[in-house]
Amino acid sequence: MTNRTERIGRLMQEKIGALIVEGRIKDPRVNPFLSVTRVSVSRDLAWAEVYISTFKPEANLAKGVEGLQSAAGFIQSQLASLMKLRQTPRLRFHDDLSIKEGFEIVKKIEDLNHGHAEGQ
Repeated sequence: MTNRTERIGRLMQEKIGALIVEGRIKDPRVNPFLSVTRVSVSRDLAWAEVYISTFKPEANLAKGVEGLQSAAGFIQSQLASLMKLRQTPRLRFHDDLSIKEGFEIVKKIEDLNHGHAEGQ
C-alpha cells in the first residue's frame, strides 16, 4: 500500500467505526461491540477490505459481518459524503479473529505459568 491508500484506509477505519458505535447502521445484526481492526485499500481505490473483530465473546461476529456487508451500500454512501474522494472504494467485510486468538494465547500462557508455579 502507498502512503495515500494507508491514509485513506485509516480514515475509513475511523469513519466506519463511528457509524457502528453511533448506531447509524440499523441492521440488528450490527452491534456496538464490533470493532474495525483495519482497512486495506487497493491501489486504484476500487476496493477496500474491512476487517471486523469483537472483544465480547457473546457478540456474534459472523452475523455482524453479514449485517455490515448487507449495509455496505449505505456505509459507502456515508463515506462518500464524509470523505472528499473522486471515487469511494467498494467495501468487502471480513471476520478478523486476531484479537480473540490473542486473548486465547495469553490465557494459555497464564495457565502454563500458573501450573508451573504450583509445581515448584
